[in-house]
Amino acid sequence: MTEIVSTRANPLVDPSLHVWGPEIPIYLFLGGWVAGMMVLSGLFLRRGRPGGRRSVCCRLPLYGLTLLTGGMLALFLDLEHKLYVWRLYVTWQPLSPMSWGAWILVLVYPALLATALVDPPGMLVTRVPAVAAVSTWLARPGPMRFLAWTNLTLGMALGFYTGILLSALGARPLWSSALLGPLFLASGLSAAAAFAHLVAPDREESRTMARADNAFLTIELGLIALLVIGLATAGESQRAAAALVLGGPYTAVFWVLVVGLGIAVPLLIQGLAVSHRIAHTPLAPVLVLLGGLALRFVIVSAGQASHWVRTSSLAGGG
Repeated sequence: MTEIVSTRANPLVDPSLHVWGPEIPIYLFLGGWVAGMMVLSGLFLRRGRPGGRRSVCCRLPLYGLTLLTGGMLALFLDLEHKLYVWRLYVTWQPLSPMSWGAWILVLVYPALLATALVDPPGMLVTRVPAVAAVSTWLARPGPMRFLAWTNLTLGMALGFYTGILLSALGARPLWSSALLGPLFLASGLSAAAAFAHLVAPDREESRTMARADNAFLTIELGLIALLVIGLATAGESQRAAAALVLGGPYTAVFWVLVVGLGIAVPLLIQGLAVSHRIAHTPLAPVLVLLGGLALRFVIVSAGQASHWVRTSSLAGGG
């Protein structure tokens, strides 16, 4: 038997082999951001929405609906056969992360809408008086508890899914890690907390969100460290994948934009702000959001650039 090894089959020669474009990291970022919003909304609902109508909890679902629609549009634009997207919803494949994700996204929309109707915009109530009755019913203890747990459950599922979607594709060693699910969830929670810190009308709630964001950023930083160490100390293929961000072409954007400006600098700024050493500034939340987006771009792009190294022991014939 003759074995022919060719270096042609790579995206630098055949661009069609570079499967995912910028739409996918945008979709993953927006999906994770919405997941974080749902988890925070669920926690606020369980606590009884401190601050009443001034609570940022009343605003997050409406933002979430807008962001999720943008993410779905990015995903739709990436589809090769757009007219057949409906086929995802005529079956359910329990072993397919994409199937799980499709159905989770269907459930997220009504959950966000119902949560938004707990405290609907005044203009909507004026134009559609029936919304006031729905809002009154949703504000009862029973429906409120149900909405809280629904947001928590779907938010966690959506956040994990954005990472599992990649880690299930074991053909790319950079993605072959169970840490991607928790990492993307932590990043989504951080983005949501940073955004809540930015838009919260209540000053004390804004400070609370800054403290929460610091906790999420610390967890995210720890997970990134574990991911890089795990890859760098594993097999030859994983070490080659780790080299992409440890001296390779993605090193600068990963360590400067993601770790430095996206995590370390906001941690420092928000740490000083919550300890009353400096005034709160929108700079830190904006950097967190940009860092979260950069993280998805690095992971998706570097993951597609990584490949399994075939060692001589495997290539040799008997």
